[in-house]
Amino acid sequence: MTHHDLAVVGTGSGNTIVDERFAGLDVVHVEATRFGGTCLNVGCIPTKMLAHTAEVAESVRTASRFGVDARIDGVRWRDIVDRVYGRLDPIGDDGRAYRSEHGTVHIGHARFTGPRAMTVELADGGRTAFTADRIVLAAGGRPSVPPPVAESGVPFDTSDTIMRIEELPRRLAVLGGGYIAAELAHVFGGLGCEVTIVEVADTLLGGMDETVAERFTAAARERFDVHTGRSVERVTGGPGEVTLHLDDSTQVHADRLLVAAGRTPNGDRMDLPAGGVATHDDGRVRVDRHRRTTAEGVWALGDISTPHPLKHVANHEAQVVAHNLAHPDDLRAVDHDPVPAAVFANPQVGMVGRTGQQCRDEGLAHRIGLHEYADVAYGWALEERRGFCKVITAPDGSLLGAHVLGPQAATLIQQLVQAMALGLTAQRTADVQYWIHPALSEVVENALRDAQ
Repeated sequence: MTHHDLAVVGTGSGNTIVDERFAGLDVVHVEATRFGGTCLNVGCIPTKMLAHTAEVAESVRTASRFGVDARIDGVRWRDIVDRVYGRLDPIGDDGRAYRSEHGTVHIGHARFTGPRAMTVELADGGRTAFTADRIVLAAGGRPSVPPPVAESGVPFDTSDTIMRIEELPRRLAVLGGGYIAAELAHVFGGLGCEVTIVEVADTLLGGMDETVAERFTAAARERFDVHTGRSVERVTGGPGEVTLHLDDSTQVHADRLLVAAGRTPNGDRMDLPAGGVATHDDGRVRVDRHRRTTAEGVWALGDISTPHPLKHVANHEAQVVAHNLAHPDDLRAVDHDPVPAAVFANPQVGMVGRTGQQCRDEGLAHRIGLHEYADVAYGWALEERRGFCKVITAPDGSLLGAHVLGPQAATLIQQLVQAMALGLTAQRTADVQYWIHPALSEVVENALRDAQ
C-alpha cells in the first residue's frame, strides 16, 4: 500500500491548498468526477455564464418597453454550450495535468478503510489504496433526488447534467424552488423554453428574507407556470415526455425534468466511520473551528462539512486549512460571520446577515429601512418597479442584515457586506462616503438612511 505525506480528496477548493509551502511533500489528489469540482464544472461558473446569456436574450425580448424594437432570430444552444465549456474544460484539464506532474492523481471514489487509510475505486475500473499522514476531505456534495423521482424509472436531469444536454427542450419542468432551481429556470426560460416550477414551500427562495421571497415569487409567476405549496406524488412517462402528478391532482407535462431539490454532502459515500470521522445528523462532517474532524490528522472543508455550502465559503475554509497544515503550532479559525450570498436569476438577489423573520424569531429589537429601485434615478432608467434594498439594524445602528433584489443586486450587496465586516453602523456607512449620483448605489444609501 502506497503512503503519502498528504492526501486531498476533492479538487474544487481542495485544489487550492497545496502550494509552495508544501514543496517536497509527497501529495496525492483524489477526484471523483472532473478536476475543478462543482463550481468549475456544473455549478457557479457555468451557471453564471449561462445566466448572463439568458439575460441578454431577455433584454432583447423586452426591449420594446424602452422604445427599441428588437427580436431574437434564434438561440444557438450548441454554440452557447461550446463557448462555456470550451473555456472551462481546459482549466480543469490543466489543473489535473499540473497536479499529475507534481504528485499523484487518482480519478475515482475514495473511501476510508481505517485511520488515515483509503481505497479508491478508479474511474477506469481499477482500484488503488493508500495511507497518509494527513488527509483533507473536500469532496463536496451532490444533487438530492426525492423518492418519487428516484424510484420512478423516468429519466431526469440535475444541475450535474442539464447544462450539457444536446438541445433545448420546448417544455422544462423544474422540481424545487431554491437558488439552483431559480437560476436554471431563468437560464432555460430566458433562452425560450416553456418552464414550469413545482415547489413544496409556499414561496420560491423560501429560506431567504420574506420580502425577497414574496417579490421573487411574484416575478417568477409572470415568466413561468409556478406551482407553490405542492408536492409531487409520482412521476410517469419516458424520454421526451414526462408527467408530474401533484398532490392537488394537477398534472405537469414536460419534455425534460430538472430536479433541483437541494444537495447532499458526499460523506455518506466515504465510509467515514471506518476512518473515525463523525458527522452531524444531516450528514455533514463534524469539524471544530480550525476544520479538524474527530479523526486525528483528518481535516474537512467545503460542502462536505460546512453549514454554508457556497464557493466563497469553501475558498475561505481552504485558506484556513492550508495555513493550519503548514503551521500546526499557529492554528487559525474559520470566520463564518457574516456570510453573503447571491442568486443570479431574474430578478437578481444579494443577501447578508439575518432576515427579518430571523430577527423576530430571535426576539431581536430591530429597525428596517427599505428603499425601492423605482425611487432612485437609475431605477427610472432601468424601468425597474420590483427591486428594492432592505437594511436591518439593531437599536444602536449596527447592521444585522441586508437584502437586495433587482439588477446588480449581487454587486450592490458587497457594500453592505463590507460595512458589516468592519462593524460600521448604518449612519456611519451612509455618511462617511460620497454616493455617486445617479448610480444605482443610491438605493443602498437611501435604505441605510431609512433604517436610522
